[in-house]
Amino acid sequence: MGLRCVYTDLDGTLLGRGASLFRDAEGNFTMLPARALEACHRAGVEVVLKSGRRKAQVMEDARLLGQSAYIYEVGCGLHVDGEDTYLGELKPAGGKTVWQQIEESGAPQMLLERYAGRLEPHAPWHHDRHFSHLLRGLVDVDEANALLPDNLRLVDNGDISPKETLLGLEGPPHAYHLIPRGASKAEAVAAHMQARGYAREECLAVGDSVEDMGVAGVVGRFFLVANAKVAPAGDNVEVTEAANGEGFYEAVVRTLAESR
Repeated sequence: MGLRCVYTDLDGTLLGRGASLFRDAEGNFTMLPARALEACHRAGVEVVLKSGRRKAQVMEDARLLGQSAYIYEVGCGLHVDGEDTYLGELKPAGGKTVWQQIEESGAPQMLLERYAGRLEPHAPWHHDRHFSHLLRGLVDVDEANALLPDNLRLVDNGDISPKETLLGLEGPPHAYHLIPRGASKAEAVAAHMQARGYAREECLAVGDSVEDMGVAGVVGRFFLVANAKVAPAGDNVEVTEAANGEGFYEAVVRTLAESR
């Protein structure tokens, strides 16, 4: 089957230094990510952004790229052609957002206290969210999840730049999202595939984090960009030679060429 859809993460994948489409990992100017998007357009392949960012942020990026579907807050929300679908065991209810319901559970404060000095709000991006609590630091995700209520989970969405407020960590800090169980990038991708009628073999995904790699289970082919700090796992998972947006270009062009 030919390629019909590409799902891509933003930060650390499609975007380079400074979250720019036109910068590589070192900050040099590059047109390769844009050329990959052009190649998708010419081939009639839909591109869907999947990100931990808030809806307003992902919506603007999708608009700039001319796309009508996108995934936001680590799969808590899926937007397709003007309509939103919410995934996970918690939904907005009683005038309260999912973020407010998670806050009232006490789980965010419990994690911050349990991992004091290792975990903190991912300021300033933790404000104005509707679903996920956004944190940063370096913790054992399995251990943290064992402490949480059954309807919540902590998601590792990849490493970020060092922070002066987090000193003495044994590695770069990561971005973490505290979200309802049942919500994930993989579930949102699967829901979009169903809405569009795409077969698994017609879909490609690209990312750089553990959460991104979960999407490999629902698409035909998955690429980790070279800058990912995640070990590939799965028969359909490959690693690009290039980093960030140039890795995205490599994944798209290789797949388009091999699907002819």
